Formats: sequence, C-alpha cells, structure tokens
Amino acid sequence: MDIRIAAYAVVIDDGRILLAHWNEHGRSGWTLPGGGIEGEEHPIEAVRREVTEETGYVAEVDRQLGIDTMVIPVAKRRTGQAPLYAMRVVYRAHVVGGEIRNEVGGSSDEARWFPLEEVPRLKRVGLVDIALRLNAAEPADGVPPAA
Repeated sequence: MDIRIAAYAVVIDDGRILLAHWNEHGRSGWTLPGGGIEGEEHPIEAVRREVTEETGYVAEVDRQLGIDTMVIPVAKRRTGQAPLYAMRVVYRAHVVGGEIRNEVGGSSDEARWFPLEEVPRLKRVGLVDIALRLNAAEPADGVPPAA
C-alpha cells in the first residue's frame, strides 16, 4: 500500500473561503489550499508552504481541526500499482500577508475567494465538505457549540 500524508488549510474571512482549483490528470474541482508533506517537513510547515504556493498568501495556522483518512483502490488511481492510503491533516488558518495569485506549474491552476453560501454549488472535492464540518465543530473561541 502506498501512503500519502498531506496538510490542508481552511481559510475563512468575512464570510468567504479561500479555495484552490485542483486540475490534474484530467480531473478537476475546487479544494482547500494544501498538499503533500515533503521529506521530514512538519504538517504545519507543509500547510504554510502549500498555501503560499497555491494562493500567493502567507498564512498562519490557528489550530488543527482534525484528520481525515481514506483508501483509494488501485482501480481508481491514475498512477501506482497499489492502493493509496491518504491521510489529510486539516488546519484552520488565517492570512497574514501576500497577495492572491494563481499557482504556475503545480497541481492547481487558480486561487479564489468564494462566499460560503456559494460552496454547495461549486464542483468541489469531498475534502471541502469534510473540512467545513470540522471547522463548524471547532469554534474559533475554543468553546464547543451548544447542543
């Protein structure tokens, strides 16, 4: 089994979410800025690097929201000879600098802010919905939501 560990950021500001348009191997959709961890990189370092690479922004991590895992069978993979175990570490983050721009030569081709109410109408990867649920369960002030 192949293993891939990645880190992603939920960046929400003034009712908008920052997304990157993933476009690779003939498949595409809006996703969270983020991606694979390189070498001995810590997931927080990876998510900061990926946000900058994919959106142009410098981000600071506020907190870890959760970890999502999935197994992709060989038949559904474009490359690879074994199933892929994917672990996705999801963080809440905020922008502290930089300017929005599109990634060049990577797996994403556009960065854009979307009003949160538009997200359900977007062609998006499942991770966006998972991350928004995790974010809703972890309020910024650290107080759990009322039951």
